[in-house]
Amino acid sequence: MNERVHTTAGLYTAEERRRRDASPWTLVQGVLAPVQFLVFLVSLGLVLRYLANGEGYEIAVVSIVVKTLTLYAIMVTGAIWEKVVFGVYLFARPFFWEDVFSMAVLALHTAYLVALATGALGPRDLMLLALAAYVTYLINAGQFVLKLRAARLQAAKEGERSLTQHASMTAAGALAK
Repeated sequence: MNERVHTTAGLYTAEERRRRDASPWTLVQGVLAPVQFLVFLVSLGLVLRYLANGEGYEIAVVSIVVKTLTLYAIMVTGAIWEKVVFGVYLFARPFFWEDVFSMAVLALHTAYLVALATGALGPRDLMLLALAAYVTYLINAGQFVLKLRAARLQAAKEGERSLTQHASMTAAGALAK
């Protein structure tokens, strides 16, 4: 575990924020997250269509596999991002619970691929397993959206604090003249 002392109450120390902002993996995550969400929406529609009327099984399967591959891509690059920013590949202090839940997301998506490859489940059960994986994905995505919002609020608060300190120092300097 990462046992460094953090000097801020927010998500990032000043050094972590600097590494986050300098890392190309931040951009990779910023691109992959909405791509994955778009793939998810398309796939969800195809899975629901199959469950509703039995049509489009093959395209639904392909969409789930593509969704799972995008999940793997974002998880691997996210682990690299965490290593660059926090010094650990997973379970960094600010993202511990998101990473824990991500393991459930990965497990369900991987269980789908295993069941598909082995024929362990029939078509309807495969689609229901995909829906379970998608529910966990939505919860996990919500966790990360909340963290992104918290990071933006922290940055705004620190910007206000910095601006206030600068204004106070400027005013004190003017009064001293």
